Amino acid sequence: MRNRVAVLNVLIDVVTMKEAVNAVKGFILQKKSHLVVTPNAEMIMMANKDKQLADIINNADLVVPDGAGVVWAARYQGDSMPERVAGYDLVQNLLVEATKEKYKIYMLGGAPGIAEQAKEIAQERYPGVQIVGTRNGFFTKKEEPDIISNIRACQPDILLVALGVPRQEKWLNEYKEQINVPVSIGVGGTFDVMAGVVRRAPIWMQHANLEWLFRLLSEPKRAIRMLALPRFVMKVVASKKHRM
Repeated sequence: MRNRVAVLNVLIDVVTMKEAVNAVKGFILQKKSHLVVTPNAEMIMMANKDKQLADIINNADLVVPDGAGVVWAARYQGDSMPERVAGYDLVQNLLVEATKEKYKIYMLGGAPGIAEQAKEIAQERYPGVQIVGTRNGFFTKKEEPDIISNIRACQPDILLVALGVPRQEKWLNEYKEQINVPVSIGVGGTFDVMAGVVRRAPIWMQHANLEWLFRLLSEPKRAIRMLALPRFVMKVVASKKHRM
């Protein structure tokens, strides 16, 4: 039985990193298609305006609390949420498991060359990891059947898709059954970070829940997008008052 809490009508699994990794390993054993979603505050705000995205998240097989804001919101409401399960860290943990369990990985998305760079870094960092295919995220609707055929031919256990939110979730929801991969995960900017194109916040900033500030200072053009964070906080506070 899943333990989930609602944050602004988006259902989040109450899981630790270890439990999330074990859930993915269980999905792989089942052999049928599963979708894993990694929402942060920005994605939850998007889902509050986009019913299709909200439905995809709420019907996903595993929904981990990617952002510190999501963990804060759950706790502020009085719900249990043990820790943040960042999508980037989940991918790294799964790559470790992939080397042990011989899981096959496919990387789809990012700008041309980025998935290939991320693959090279992964192979250096996790010796023996099997990355059976890569493809950039710049493709047309006409090219999709070939991409799906290629993924199927490679027979990965885990498909990592970096097309940005909400495109990656909607794309996976549309083609999940055709692709027929045990686990598909929307991973946002993970390949960019792995490839070294985008820097991640230092550990102390991550622990202090200041990753948003690091991203804003590193990429000032994100300022408009990051206005979602204060709006998210205000909406969570208002939602709690409404429930009292």
